[in-house]
Amino acid sequence: MKMFLLLLTLFFTTQNMNAQVKTDAWLSQLLRNTASEPLLHILNNPDSFQYQLIYTQINRDKNNKPSFKHHYLHVDKNQYFNPASTVKMPLAFLALEKLNKMNEPGVNKFTAMLTDSAYNGQTAVLEDSSSENGLPSIAHYIKKVFLVSDNDAYNRLYEFIGQKTINERLWQMGYKDFRITRRFVRAAEEENRHTNLIRFVDGAGKLLYKQPAAYSDLNFDFSKKILIGQAHYNHDDSLIHAPMDFTTHNNAPLEELQQILQSVMFPASVPARQRFDLTGNDYRFLYSYMSKLPTESDYPKYDTTKFFNSYTKFFMFRSGKTKIPTHIKVFNKTGWSYGFLTDIAYIVDFKNKVEFMLSGTIYVNRDGILNDDKYEYEELGYPFFKEVGNIIYQYELERKRKFVPDLKNFTIVSGQ
Repeated sequence: MKMFLLLLTLFFTTQNMNAQVKTDAWLSQLLRNTASEPLLHILNNPDSFQYQLIYTQINRDKNNKPSFKHHYLHVDKNQYFNPASTVKMPLAFLALEKLNKMNEPGVNKFTAMLTDSAYNGQTAVLEDSSSENGLPSIAHYIKKVFLVSDNDAYNRLYEFIGQKTINERLWQMGYKDFRITRRFVRAAEEENRHTNLIRFVDGAGKLLYKQPAAYSDLNFDFSKKILIGQAHYNHDDSLIHAPMDFTTHNNAPLEELQQILQSVMFPASVPARQRFDLTGNDYRFLYSYMSKLPTESDYPKYDTTKFFNSYTKFFMFRSGKTKIPTHIKVFNKTGWSYGFLTDIAYIVDFKNKVEFMLSGTIYVNRDGILNDDKYEYEELGYPFFKEVGNIIYQYELERKRKFVPDLKNFTIVSGQ
């Protein structure tokens, strides 16, 4: 009897563990039908490459109302990947939402925002030579976040919103497994809890609003250890023969990132509590810069030999710096760090009336050493995203739709 109960317990434990992983044999077969040998190698080794994929079909009804069908491949919220710059996406949305909730006269996303230093490790920002008026603003930081994934821009949004507000708001919206604990600059845990004093000023330098320095007293659950790799280099460039500890790092499960993107591209498709408090102008601004390419930006102006057009467009285009056709727009946020590559995307082909969402992550670190800058991004990572994206795109081109989508809501040419 005891043995029977033990086996029964093990069975249900295994079932519960497996239930955490969402996978779809149909999506796997779709990819395998035309996959190259390198892609098949990755697909056949999910433990090594730790890949996760979500393909979302979008179908419209006669009133153009979209419905969504999600297909998953090895999606597991308990399988940690370093989200890197993908966390900049929700912070961009939260920054605009905070401005709207503040409702301060004369203060908006284009108002000059001056950041002061008020605690150890903090730095001030009083000007920005890359902006048209030479001053920093929420809008300009968001532009840089989506155009080239600028780290300092993220740090300034983090400081404006505050660590506590970021996490409590995302949890309130239902994104319970999100955890944003740090800037993208070397800083201790306590330093990341402190955020800067901030001032908004008008064109003449007159103070419009002052936000005091803040402290986050949130209690994060760090009980689950997250160890990656076989060895790593520390901040002193010394090789440590032990895995790298990501226990206190940012965490953003793939499915929650996909849902956050969907909530902004299609706000009516999610429950009210999952919608950011954004204005119509905010949505137009976001759609413009989430899809805009570096060559299309005058402020900031970029060296396009370094920041080429597919720099932050992994699916379909990043590998080989593939040219992006003018009739295709990718509204997305990518991230890359420690051997992890991630892309959260909504892809639209205006010419062929095709739309779909695609989110994915992969780990490419053959030697198992982190922080050695030896990752197989070019050899394996970017080609993975390009091929998967193109397989899905070709399927979408051929897929029959009852109603042709009206995509005019996304034909944004200006961020104003």
